[in-house]
Amino acid sequence: MKFNRIYGLFLRHFFLITRSFPRVLDLIYWPTIQITLWGFISNFFASHSAYYNNAVGVILTCAILYDFLFRTSIGFNMLFLEEIWSRNFTNLFIAPIKISEIIISLIFTALIRALIGLIPAILLTSPLFGISILDLGLHLFFLFLSLYIFGITLGIFVSSGLLRFGPSFENIAWSTMFLLAPFGCIYYPVEILPDFFQKIAFALPLVYIFEEARGILINQSVDYQNILKAFYLNGIYLIIAISLFYYSFDKARKKGTLINIGE
Repeated sequence: MKFNRIYGLFLRHFFLITRSFPRVLDLIYWPTIQITLWGFISNFFASHSAYYNNAVGVILTCAILYDFLFRTSIGFNMLFLEEIWSRNFTNLFIAPIKISEIIISLIFTALIRALIGLIPAILLTSPLFGISILDLGLHLFFLFLSLYIFGITLGIFVSSGLLRFGPSFENIAWSTMFLLAPFGCIYYPVEILPDFFQKIAFALPLVYIFEEARGILINQSVDYQNILKAFYLNGIYLIIAISLFYYSFDKARKKGTLINIGE
């Protein structure tokens, strides 16, 4: 056993990590997000232990809504990444197909992927826990629709990054939803966040969606302002995401990096 060979292999991996900002960020990112998210959840339940009359029902309902959002977003990214992993990316843009057609096809396929995972989860909650997400009533459709739009928007944002920066942007595809989770106020009201975080949260449609879901379940009341604000913000972010996708595609085409993305 030679120390110089061990040291040489160590240096290879050490420089691979330290010279790549996405890799360093990935190492810091996950522990920080986990601690932040569960810290806010712990603080909330420690100081508001009687907030939920039906804690299991509210938490499980919010968990299902969040899972739908996560699967929609990651489903869109996965479909895009599949084209890169299968080395079909170049063929995709050589074919006589418009960018709008690619985006629309991915949007509908991502919905099917999300529903395949969501429906069994919804069916299991009733016999296992005596809880039905259908208790949200007709408004459930608007909450799911808003989450679907935001999930697709995030997917387009990440796909724009993949177009612009290539597969090195792949880690962002997995981490985007977890970054937004503390600000989405999935399991706790927005008031539990520090003032600065609240300002960020109110700029996202998530906080209005989950606040409304809890309001319906806990207070049996509907605030249509929350639903409208969520759709309004979703519309703004979706327009920005699509514009960014076209911009990233144009930049990648001009730089000639499109042909190398799938390699």
